[in-house]
Amino acid sequence: MDALIENFNFKHRPVLLEETMEMLDIKPDGIYVDGTLGGGGHSYEICRRLSEKGRLVGIDRDEAAIQAGSARLAEFQDKVTIVRGDYSDMKRILADFGIEKVDGILLDLGVSSYQLDTPERGFSYKENAPLDMRMDTRYEKTAKDIVNGYSEFDLYRVIRDYGEDKFAKNIAKHIVRVRKDRPIETTDELTEAIKAAIPMKVRKNTGHPAKKTFQAIRIELNRELEALDKSLDEMIGMLADHGRLCIITFHSLEDRIAKRGFKNNENPCTCPPSFPVCICGNKSKGKVITRKPILPTQQEIRYNKRAKSSKLRVFERHL
Repeated sequence: MDALIENFNFKHRPVLLEETMEMLDIKPDGIYVDGTLGGGGHSYEICRRLSEKGRLVGIDRDEAAIQAGSARLAEFQDKVTIVRGDYSDMKRILADFGIEKVDGILLDLGVSSYQLDTPERGFSYKENAPLDMRMDTRYEKTAKDIVNGYSEFDLYRVIRDYGEDKFAKNIAKHIVRVRKDRPIETTDELTEAIKAAIPMKVRKNTGHPAKKTFQAIRIELNRELEALDKSLDEMIGMLADHGRLCIITFHSLEDRIAKRGFKNNENPCTCPPSFPVCICGNKSKGKVITRKPILPTQQEIRYNKRAKSSKLRVFERHL
């Protein structure tokens, strides 16, 4: 584990790093939260910009990320607090340290490079491994339980909604057909079931046939969209005046939640458009800084292919 973490720290390059640091508009004496600590790449750059009075709280539910992030940020230990937990519990976690307001929050969503590159975690369709996909290994339920335990309709719903795959119905049907003979226990076995559901001519002209289904199962298992949807308003409420929430997403479903949530916090009025004045009493919590998401440069995509689908959206709190 230690060797893997050391290698991850050496190779890890956080996406949209310069853009995120600029958008966070870091105050040297401020308090910042990295809700998805990962390898600590973004957090390291935040800490470099903090004074002795500044503080960073790093949160992650993955034990390997906690170890990797702790090692990466060791030189800043006097100003860093690292907690194993879910960012959706941020308010409670910060309250434990007597923190009510912060100057900035960062979320870098999706699966980390370390998780993808560690075959035994079962996140990748490129390596054969047990079907796991847990971001928090304390959680008993795994991807294997979803693949073998969900009804055909529920599998279809997950693959359709979270994978946005037009072959969702056929994929669900093939998974159920295969598991009648024996449980699907590995990533290779799941990949083969998916391939059988997609016409060969389609597979030749598109990306890997298992990509969308693996994404869908991972999102369902780890409740990724639910966590973002549930906590976005609360995180904005934790920001100090002119504090900023920066969210990096990697697929349209996450980006949609961030975009909608920011817009609703900027303009929460529920009055009909025909009303001459607002009477609902809902007041704006701030403004959207990024009318369009910030995208990675072509140069960044060249040296980090995983940055290709990333988008950064930013909201600024106004009290």
